[in-house]
Amino acid sequence: MPDVAAPRSASPLRRWLGRSVRLVVWLVAGYFLGCTLLIAAYRVIDPPFTTVHVERWVESWGSDGDYDYRRAIVPLAEISDQLERAVVASEDARFYQHHGFDWVEIGKAREEAARGERLRGASTITQQLAKNLFLTTDRSWLRKAAEVPLAVVIELLLPKERILELYLNSIEWGPDGVFGAEAAAQVHYGLTAAQLSRNQAARLAAIIPAPQTRQPHAADRTAQFILRRMWQLGY
Repeated sequence: MPDVAAPRSASPLRRWLGRSVRLVVWLVAGYFLGCTLLIAAYRVIDPPFTTVHVERWVESWGSDGDYDYRRAIVPLAEISDQLERAVVASEDARFYQHHGFDWVEIGKAREEAARGERLRGASTITQQLAKNLFLTTDRSWLRKAAEVPLAVVIELLLPKERILELYLNSIEWGPDGVFGAEAAAQVHYGLTAAQLSRNQAARLAAIIPAPQTRQPHAADRTAQFILRRMWQLGY
């Protein structure tokens, strides 16, 4: 009877790689499961902080000035309709029509990139909310890839009004810890978010893409564009 060869055991390197891959898979799965549970909870409760808030706080450790975190959560009913409309018009005009991804804007961005034009983002408010809640401001393909499943879950579990409410209460609106519409209105205009005029709302919306460097009083050109966009959309 011929000898049967004993099965060859995996090398220590292969065993280590296998365990490492399994660990990474479990960590990623656990991360997204945790995010999904939080998103479900955020349907009825407000997040006390976001990963971008933590990111800015950590960055402040190496700065000379004091970090003054300012954020006051208010319901959507206490935020000016003009600000809601200005933000939608400037950041995501098809917000109420899409399901997390604006394929029209994505297509335009691809065409522009193919023509050699400057690469621009096509992120929706839902994607930006995913970034603010659970990711960082780092511009990388890994972060963009992580946005996709999170945006899908957000759209599945939250109504549009709640998505917009969370977004307006969490986004960065100035340097040194200005987060959310209420803090933005108080810091930049000495008003509440409910008191913002149409022009003030357009100026605040104009600084969302670069809140660390832009100021509402210096955003004339962008604010005028947003006002025209609001008019075109019937706002």
